[in-house]
Amino acid sequence: MRTTDLPQVRSLRLFESMSEQNFETLMQTAYLQTFPTQLDLITEGDPADFLYVVIEGCVELYARSNSREATMGMVQPVGTFILAAVLKDAVYLMSARTCQKSKILLIPSDNVREAFQADASFTRAIVQELASCYRGVVKEHKNLKLRTAVERLANRLLRYHRDQGANGSLDLPYDKRTLASLLGMTPENLSRAFNTLKPYGVDVDGSFVRLNDTKALETLAKPNPLIDGRDQ
Repeated sequence: MRTTDLPQVRSLRLFESMSEQNFETLMQTAYLQTFPTQLDLITEGDPADFLYVVIEGCVELYARSNSREATMGMVQPVGTFILAAVLKDAVYLMSARTCQKSKILLIPSDNVREAFQADASFTRAIVQELASCYRGVVKEHKNLKLRTAVERLANRLLRYHRDQGANGSLDLPYDKRTLASLLGMTPENLSRAFNTLKPYGVDVDGSFVRLNDTKALETLAKPNPLIDGRDQ
């Protein structure tokens, strides 16, 4: 890794509390690379050789079974993926590919496990990261189990609206096929869900969405901080 990249990596929550010596030792084995869009990074079932940290861009996690494919999650900066597999020295349970040009830090799994044993601050940071990932999975499971497809879409639109400044409109961050899979729908069901939301002030033009009546949409969606909250 180039020495000019070290401050950016050092400032990440996962590494900021490590001792200087342990951080330098870990970074001697790491790579910081930029990947083009739609590049396969890992394949489910393969050994977990590296820990991946998304510094810039976005990575799609997905899985396949019985000729079906589903988006499992989207990793944006600054986020890790496959951390549990790295610590357990296990195989990947998901595949990953870039969905836009992305800068990603790769750290060999053996070195991550060595640092986990050697540096208490790094250990605590990893536990915090795993706890956040676990709670995110629980929230997503509740979202899928407790809401209809229309309610899931409504709440996701409200989230994107907040993230983009809450000015009455938003751009979908992913193509509609990916969004449908992320929300546990088929593309056809997503289209029907958008049509269902028209009376609630939702107008769609390609990837651009206008929310003409956010109060009505919130009444339908019933946002729940124990599902939708980022810091709960």
